[in-house]
Amino acid sequence: MRTKWRLVAITTLLCAAIQAQQPAHKHSGDQSSIDPAWSELQSSMEKMHTAMSSIKASGNDDFDFVKMMIPHHQAAIDMARTQLLFGKDPQLLRLAQEIITDQQSEIELMTLWLNQHGANTADLTQPRPAPRKEE
Repeated sequence: MRTKWRLVAITTLLCAAIQAQQPAHKHSGDQSSIDPAWSELQSSMEKMHTAMSSIKASGNDDFDFVKMMIPHHQAAIDMARTQLLFGKDPQLLRLAQEIITDQQSEIELMTLWLNQHGANTADLTQPRPAPRKEE
């Protein structure tokens, strides 16, 4: 359980740091429009937060750690893809490609581990739909 709260704290701090940077990423000519790369990065983070917050604690720290890390890694992949689309620096483009390769491999390993240990691995990178209320 301690691991889950550490991940939540780290993710919250990262999100706050990114949001603090947002005004610096607006186009200088048109303050009402946001840079599309920044918008994509924000979307990746929001999707990750939604996916992570929809995971219910299992009471097993190992399961909880892996289930929280999968959407975290997927967000890294999504952000790296944004860098590949919009980035210009060759070193960062290479880093983004390495992040995609490494994080995909780690997601596969974590999914395999969960499957081997009997956990449900229904698309952990996406938030669960809200339960439907019966009328």
